[in-house]
Amino acid sequence: MAQLREHLAARYEKEEAWSAAAAVLAGIDLESGQRVLEPAFKLATCVRVAQLYLEDDDAANADTFLKRAGFLLAEVGDPALELQYNTCFARILDAKRRFLEAATRYHALSQLAVREIGGRIVAEEELVEALNAAVVCAVLAAAGPQRSRVLATLYKDARCAALPTYDMLQQVHLGRLLRPAGVAVFAEQLRPHQLATGGDGLTVLGRAVLEHNVTACAKLYRNIAFGELGALLGCSEGQAAKIAAKMVVEGRLKGCIDEVAAMLFFEDEEEDSFDAAITSICLGMQAAVDKIEASA
Repeated sequence: MAQLREHLAARYEKEEAWSAAAAVLAGIDLESGQRVLEPAFKLATCVRVAQLYLEDDDAANADTFLKRAGFLLAEVGDPALELQYNTCFARILDAKRRFLEAATRYHALSQLAVREIGGRIVAEEELVEALNAAVVCAVLAAAGPQRSRVLATLYKDARCAALPTYDMLQQVHLGRLLRPAGVAVFAEQLRPHQLATGGDGLTVLGRAVLEHNVTACAKLYRNIAFGELGALLGCSEGQAAKIAAKMVVEGRLKGCIDEVAAMLFFEDEEEDSFDAAITSICLGMQAAVDKIEASA
């Protein structure tokens, strides 16, 4: 029955009926008590099912089977299956909109040291594709210090200069305001789930752009009225206030809100760090003086 299901799944794959192929393979009883199955077979089957579900953007079912595969990775120790597992994991994180984690995973995949795995040579185009996916996910991730660190890592990667997403990466990393024309070009390279509309009426890309532009404003202004902020962001005053408030509450934007005056005040991070440095130096000098006086 297992062999019949594998053959039927292969036929479905040729017809690009991905979910049907995944469902057929998922019907194989991997925990049967009637025969002992090798862990490698179980792992390969689970990973293959996950890959097939991902072809139809079914991240929920793919995640179910990939979790089952995760328990078998250490036991099998097959580099080829491990690579397939890691690739699926990155794609699932991407599909579930956990973009920051997905960007880190994609970037790690793009830096494979060993190019021949399990008798198969990983093509340069595949590494470039993984790197480009890392850039896309980093741009779509929620604005904040963690995203900035990931963007800085990618920006330092010399290979990114040749990517079609490099212009967007550069603008986001340097904290520039994103303009509609550039965003439209970037949107052409995104997958459907990266353009999906959320419950707040914003697309995934639209929300990422708005949040980024709020952080970009922090580098240009000490304070700004929500009406002016909305005009800069291309949204309503209420929407601008809601986005800024959420970022402040979540610690992704340093600032405070004056609800009476309807204004957003930004904290000067450079000034804070300068004051902290001066304080550290003064304390160090005082400690040195105390030691000199004590020895005298």
